[in-house]
Amino acid sequence: MNKINPKKLLNSKWTAVNPVKKEKHFLVTELEFGEEGEVVHCSIEAVITNRSAPIKWMELKNNKKWLHGWK
Repeated sequence: MNKINPKKLLNSKWTAVNPVKKEKHFLVTELEFGEEGEVVHCSIEAVITNRSAPIKWMELKNNKKWLHGWK
């Protein structure tokens, strides 16, 4: 499991373990917090194509799908 501090998630870099359509490296580009400090919206952007997609931020903890940083 990747350890993630939600407050440091914005602009963090991630590598997809199983890239799709040559999209391997991603940046967290959008992050919204609720009134109680919980993450209510997270969006990642593929570096090579600039395609943006919403993601449940807890999925980034799964090291079988995501690696922290660009590898």
